[in-house]
Amino acid sequence: MIKIDHVSKSYDGGATCAVRDLTLEIRSGEIFGLLGPNGAGKSTLLNMLAGVLAPTSGTIELDGVNVMTDPLAAKRNLCFVSDSPDHLLRLKGHEFLRFIADVYEVPDAVRGPRIEELAHEYGMEGELDNQIQSYSHGMRQKMMIMGALLPDPDVWILDEPMTGLDPKASWLLKQSMRRHADAGKTVLFSTHVLDVAEKVVDRVGVIAHGELLFVGTVDEMREHFRSNGSLEEMFLELTSENSPFAHAAELAGEKDGDASASTEAR
Repeated sequence: MIKIDHVSKSYDGGATCAVRDLTLEIRSGEIFGLLGPNGAGKSTLLNMLAGVLAPTSGTIELDGVNVMTDPLAAKRNLCFVSDSPDHLLRLKGHEFLRFIADVYEVPDAVRGPRIEELAHEYGMEGELDNQIQSYSHGMRQKMMIMGALLPDPDVWILDEPMTGLDPKASWLLKQSMRRHADAGKTVLFSTHVLDVAEKVVDRVGVIAHGELLFVGTVDEMREHFRSNGSLEEMFLELTSENSPFAHAAELAGEKDGDASASTEAR
């Protein structure tokens, strides 16, 4: 389970707010899709969940463990696939996977069969003796996914995971996500590919301008907007500049700015 309580992230002394007062609970046993356009705050939020960035305010818990006060314990329950697969490029595939197994203390009796299983599933058996820097973008992405699945974490977070994957690998990833959630674990992924979210998620959250605009199932979203249209149409309605939600966010920002100015004046 992931609990996000009034989390904000700002830069430049508060002049730039990437995530604004966001509260969300993601349950065990579900796939949660975080939807939003580029620059909406998705990656910032996921990096805070993974402990890569520290929130400016608010708290984050993974299975009851506070990410800020007990980061090592929180990260033992978490695997994170970032939006870039360009990590540890000088390592060979099998060296990278053994490194991940060491970090997460995966027993020797488990890691070998698990690596073989994942390499076979993702079609990487013949590549593990090659350096990651020799891989294509899609192969690097598959290696990062394999590394995240190897420890079988309780919480699995993926930032735009379908980018660069071929259709078969995308299908395999969706199956892996479903199995993970069906085992009672938590899957959170971000995307702006709306068709992917519509077919995979149990619930969705829409984020724009750093604010969470909607949380619920796709059917609930349709009912909310009294529309039988596609998720894409609803998404565009939520995040467009003409949306009342977008104007609400702007007004909130103006109020914050006015409050800051008033405070400085006093």
